[in-house]
Amino acid sequence: MASSDRVRVRGVDIHRSIIYGNTAWVLTQKEREALPTSDHTHRWTVAVRSAASAPDSDLVGGADDLSYFIKRVTFKLHDTYPNPNRNVDKPPFEVSETGWGEFEITIRITFVQESGEKAITFYHHLKLHPWTTSGEPEIPPLETAAKMGPVHSWQYDEIVFHDPYQAFLNILTAHPPTPLPKTKRRPVPFHTANPGSLEASKGGVPEFTQEMEKDEAERLDAAKQKLAKEYDRVNGLIIEKEKEHDRLKEEIKKALES
Repeated sequence: MASSDRVRVRGVDIHRSIIYGNTAWVLTQKEREALPTSDHTHRWTVAVRSAASAPDSDLVGGADDLSYFIKRVTFKLHDTYPNPNRNVDKPPFEVSETGWGEFEITIRITFVQESGEKAITFYHHLKLHPWTTSGEPEIPPLETAAKMGPVHSWQYDEIVFHDPYQAFLNILTAHPPTPLPKTKRRPVPFHTANPGSLEASKGGVPEFTQEMEKDEAERLDAAKQKLAKEYDRVNGLIIEKEKEHDRLKEEIKKALES
C-alpha cells in the first residue's frame, strides 16, 4: 500500500447504513420432534445487513454485500449454546439457531484492515414473541403465534467514518450503497419508540425507507440533545459541590488557625 493511502483525509465524514436484529419463526410440531432438545419452540436468525432490501426479497435488508468494509462479525449468544462466540468472516453475516427464550446478543463488528478503525459493538435483544403496543412481552400459545407469522426485530444505524484513510475512502466510494426507497412499499419495521407503527408493520416482510431513516436521525439527535443537557446539569452540580468543598475546607482552616 502506498504511503499516500495511509494518510487520513481530514474534514471528510462518510457513512454506511446498516441494520442489525433478528427474525424468528415458530417451529412446527414435526420440527420440534426432530431436534435433540425437545423444549425449543422457535427458529431464529440474527444478522448484520445493509439497510436496503433487495427487490422481492423475503429478507429484511441485505441488498448489498458489506464485506468490502466489514471483515468479521462476532455474535455472542447465551452461554447455554455450544460455542456461544460465533465468528462470521464472510457474508451473509448471520447466525441461525433454535431456542425457547429471549436474551441479549452482543454484536461486534470488525472492519477491514485498510480502514484502520477500531471494532464497534451493538447489543440486540433477541425477539421471539409478537410485538405489543406497550412493548411488554406477551406470549400467545404457539399455535396462535404460528398463524401470526414471523416476528421481526430490526434496528437501523449509521456507521460514520471520520477522517478516513485515503485507501479506505477509495474502497467506500467504489461501493456506493443501494439507496433506501423514498416511500413505503412494504410493511415498516416496528420500533417501540413509535407504538403507532405496530399496525403498519404487519402483513409481510418489513422494509426500511428514507422516511424512517429521517425519523431515526431525528430520534438520535433528540437523544444527543437530552444527553448534552443532562451532562451540563450534572457538571453544574459537580462544580457547585466543588465550590462547597473549597468553602468548607477554608472554614476548617480558619477555625484551626484561630
